[in-house]
Amino acid sequence: MQRIFIYLLLFIIPVSKSNTESKTVDKPEENNSVSECYQLYTDMHLQNEVNYKAFEEAYTGYQKVKEIKKNIVTLIDFTKPSTENRLFVLDMKSRKVLYSTLVSHGKNSGEKYATSFSNENNSLQSSLGFYITENTYQGKNGYSLILNGLEKGINDHAKQRAIVVHGAAYSNPSVIKSGRLGRSFGCPALPQNLSRPIINTIKDGSLLFIYANNEKYRKDSPILSM
Repeated sequence: MQRIFIYLLLFIIPVSKSNTESKTVDKPEENNSVSECYQLYTDMHLQNEVNYKAFEEAYTGYQKVKEIKKNIVTLIDFTKPSTENRLFVLDMKSRKVLYSTLVSHGKNSGEKYATSFSNENNSLQSSLGFYITENTYQGKNGYSLILNGLEKGINDHAKQRAIVVHGAAYSNPSVIKSGRLGRSFGCPALPQNLSRPIINTIKDGSLLFIYANNEKYRKDSPILSM
């Protein structure tokens, strides 16, 4: 009888160990990703400045977009009014906010808030989604940065629409005394004193993301839905 009992113990113990190891291996990777994103968000002290959902979607793109050459993400949050800082340049490696500033939206996207978006030529609207920054040039708006829209049907007409980052007098802080910032033809235009240093920081292969808490965009985005 004693021999039978010992035999049963030897048979049962390895099975229990196997079950324990299986539970460890099956830990969801998604939970790890969420925790890493939130940890980065808190390490950068963004809680009172940046919408977490906007940051989370920008982080998702930062993890997925293969064309990225820099650890820099520029996040534009169009759920905020144009009278508030809503462009943030984030160093994802050093976990620092490099710039926080005003930024314009397209004149046909809305007044104080940007609520309508388009990828079409002559729409004079902003386009949502992910972009890769490219080279700079001197144009009619001065020192400017080319943006390559990465999402077909959402922002991939950015180049032919000449949607670029540039400085503009209508984006200077003094303009908000009128009740809103000035508006562009669709470009994310910056205050003139910050446009050159920001462009030099983000040019040549960093990620730029324009957010608006838009369900249609989330559904159609080839990057967020990967």
